[in-house]
Amino acid sequence: MRNSWKVWLASALLGSSFASFAQAPATAPAAPAAKTAPMPAKPAAEPAAKAAPAPAAAAASPDMQTFVCKDGSSMSAASSKGACSGRKGIDQDATAKAAAGAKMAKTPAPGGGAGKVWVNEDTKIYHCPGTRYYGQTKAGKYMSEAEAKAAGMHGANNKTCS
Repeated sequence: MRNSWKVWLASALLGSSFASFAQAPATAPAAPAAKTAPMPAKPAAEPAAKAAPAPAAAAASPDMQTFVCKDGSSMSAASSKGACSGRKGIDQDATAKAAAGAKMAKTPAPGGGAGKVWVNEDTKIYHCPGTRYYGQTKAGKYMSEAEAKAAGMHGANNKTCS
């Protein structure tokens, strides 16, 4: 079931709009006349090619919020009501951390640059420039990659920077 949902979502995203998945709106029956008259024919549904384009992405809307669900997925919605239904509910702590992280982007510690790696002295791992933890960990300092290797450090995910 989960894979079929992913296939549907992928095909919807690859298509130019969601109009091909939408149903034609139901028309209200005409009020009965005094005499029984034949009902007018329903208008033909508008072809998908002439339908209005899909609305802009939900995340781009200023009134949308991102919630982290307890199953680990995230969801964008205008309000928390039903945002993570079927996903074990909203993880309040993770949502708060994600919102705080989005508002406060950390800047790397001063002193880095070309040829320097960030060495986390607690974990004995060094991070390359441009990676997530470069200049970010609490206990660390900058040094050359050769100095880090000589001190017994290894690259994050056992990768080298050069």
